[in-house]
Amino acid sequence: MEINIDIPEETKIEIQKKTIRRLFNPGGLDHLKQLRVKSIKLSNEFTRIDFLYQIPQDGWWVAMEPMCYIQSKDSTIKYGLIKAVGIPLKPNTITYWKRQTISYSLFFPVLPDNTTSIDIIEKLAPGNYFNFFDVSYQKWMTVPHPIDVKRSNN
Repeated sequence: MEINIDIPEETKIEIQKKTIRRLFNPGGLDHLKQLRVKSIKLSNEFTRIDFLYQIPQDGWWVAMEPMCYIQSKDSTIKYGLIKAVGIPLKPNTITYWKRQTISYSLFFPVLPDNTTSIDIIEKLAPGNYFNFFDVSYQKWMTVPHPIDVKRSNN
């Protein structure tokens, strides 16, 4: 027996389908690079960029400029940092007492759908800053890196 229930229009809740797309950088596993973009996650709520950084020597500190931003190559609009995970914002720092590879993520506002290439700018100034220019992520892989694939339940 089939039952049809009429739901009044004012009680209906519209659920927006969230689109999430994660693109993996094929060069993200190149262990010869000290700093590399691992992946970019695009959603209706944010743009998340994941990085891998090899600490070059014992006692090395890291931090991120709070005014860092991303910018589409086709625009002058700068999208400022919303949140950093895995790396402190200056003036705070974290010191690593042994060489290792760390991962961190930066969250920015949503990019326009037609964006094909971005600059990731920590700071445009002399010195050691995490800047990437012309990151063309549109043709990156949708297949996760092997380090992101769960191998067992142990």
